[in-house]
Amino acid sequence: MDRLHAALVALAGIALSGCAGIAPSSAVSAAASAVAPASGQVEVMWLGQAAFKITSPGGKVIVTDPWLRTNPLTPAAYKNLEVFGKIDVLLVSHGHFDHIADAPALAQMYSVPLRAPGDLANTAMTLGVLPANLLPRMNKGGTVEPVPGIKVTAVRAEHSSIYVWRNPVTGKDETHPGGEAMGWIIELENGFRIYHAGDTAVFGDMKLIGERYRPDLALVPIGGNFTMDPVDAAWAVKDMLKPKAVIPMHYGSNPLAKGTAAQFSAAMGASPVKVIVATPGQGLNF
Repeated sequence: MDRLHAALVALAGIALSGCAGIAPSSAVSAAASAVAPASGQVEVMWLGQAAFKITSPGGKVIVTDPWLRTNPLTPAAYKNLEVFGKIDVLLVSHGHFDHIADAPALAQMYSVPLRAPGDLANTAMTLGVLPANLLPRMNKGGTVEPVPGIKVTAVRAEHSSIYVWRNPVTGKDETHPGGEAMGWIIELENGFRIYHAGDTAVFGDMKLIGERYRPDLALVPIGGNFTMDPVDAAWAVKDMLKPKAVIPMHYGSNPLAKGTAAQFSAAMGASPVKVIVATPGQGLNF
């Protein structure tokens, strides 16, 4: 089949803007039906920051960077981790709290391996955060098929990574190595490819990622301070990645990350890349 051509403080206002071939569908009100049957479509739901729930055409549920229970953007329904019903693939881009916070709990709850930078997985195993069978190791350049029909490739990100762990004996936080931050190429059963950039600055190999993997959809940070700002993110998308559509992420939950979706949309200008400004908890169908 052809791939588509076609804590922290107050919330920034977020609007949903549709685009051709992409239709919003309510998901929060139907939290009890989070495990949807296979529809033949791809559903992408932003849950705030870099957290997404992706449902594949075959009904597989993929969750990325799950900071949910204390995330000011996460809809109330998804602060209850049992709402997912099942998780088939769990991906974490790096060790910072706003990306890994609820991943160990989800891995245990759904008996799903937590896929993360290999050295971060090793740190979590050494600390006893999760057992070895839930911490498979991989690294940038590696491709795995965690469930039939879903392929995941770890790619470069330009960012840092540490893991802060509360020592149960001392009651104090400790900082441990978090490996090197990564992005993800997620390929679904129908060939639809999603590039989840994780936290990153602009880097030249984004052009390589765009040319090699040809993502249909890119999920890119725009907040600035910790990651690309709206102008840099737009430049990366327009000039290097060149996906069919883009959803901005990693903004609106931290006052230091001041970039906005409006600024990103303005910087994208008349680009042929479709800009989708997602509302947390609403599904976007592709």
